[in-house]
Amino acid sequence: MKRVRAYGPAGIGNLAAGFDVLGAAVAPAGGEPWGDIVEIGESGESGESAESGERGESGEIGEIGEIGKLRPPAPGLPPDVTLICDGPFAHQLPADPADNVAVKACAAVAGILRGRPLPRLVLRLTKGLPVGSGLGSSSATVVAVVRALDALLGRPLDEAGLLAAAGEAEAYAAGDLHLDNVAAALLGGLRLVDPGGGARLLPFPDDLRFVLAVPALTLTTRAARAALPATVPLGLAVAHAQNLAALVHALHAGDRELLRACLRDLLAEPHRAALVPGFRDVQAAGLAAGAWGCSLSGAGPTVFAVAEAGAAPAVGEALRRAWAGAGVACEIEVCVLDRRGARVLEQDDPCG
Repeated sequence: MKRVRAYGPAGIGNLAAGFDVLGAAVAPAGGEPWGDIVEIGESGESGESAESGERGESGEIGEIGEIGKLRPPAPGLPPDVTLICDGPFAHQLPADPADNVAVKACAAVAGILRGRPLPRLVLRLTKGLPVGSGLGSSSATVVAVVRALDALLGRPLDEAGLLAAAGEAEAYAAGDLHLDNVAAALLGGLRLVDPGGGARLLPFPDDLRFVLAVPALTLTTRAARAALPATVPLGLAVAHAQNLAALVHALHAGDRELLRACLRDLLAEPHRAALVPGFRDVQAAGLAAGAWGCSLSGAGPTVFAVAEAGAAPAVGEALRRAWAGAGVACEIEVCVLDRRGARVLEQDDPCG
């Protein structure tokens, strides 16, 4: 049986100062995984079939479909992908497997490997992140698929090819091409996307924590992007550039006061704040409790705060109480950087 299991972590896009260019992969401070798991096998070898109705690890029967049987495949879509979805958030995924970013990621890999057909695949997605949460949910799926499929095929893709495939699939979910989420989720750590589409690793203090408050709300990336203006005033463009450049300098120089001053979003947050009920009160509560910065994670509605390790529990409680005051339940996760990013968990290859 030829089979690969891979993991894609949760992430924070934009990281306050870096709209579309700065992202961080995160994991709970206790070390538990927090993301999506993908298992890919060649059809006929994995021992599974879409018609079997096999139960996933969660014990629930997943959403099952075969692209070729539902409708003629669109250009670029691999026709022989059987998708099985389970996990706590599988019910939030599109009903049509052709609209699932896991299948889009297979298509993107096929596009990079021009002239090399993919085998018939059985793909199981265990959805561990809520959709529309601001935690890089689609990116976690995409990078897990890209890593798993690359391993299944004998690792034909270099880092640039992996990132290109992940970016193409993520663009389907987001409605636009931006690499901040997928770069960090794929490669790990805090990543800055450079003008050439590369992903530069930035230093980040080990003693700082990301405190995430995940509310019982949903906000799609497409909707959050639609709230943004098509142009910005020159003064704002200059201020945004200064803030991002200063933040990158602060990280390299170890200038903590400058880092605190630059953990703010001048560009997107003012337009998105109204889309998240209670956001301004939650933000103010986090800052009052000692957070260095507090903003929307990615497109939102999740809010993240950066805090020293000792202050993280108090910041988390302040965020929780503020959400409760707005009538919104939330979950708190204290996280560190996931410095590994997407990775293969298990690989079975009887011929290898």
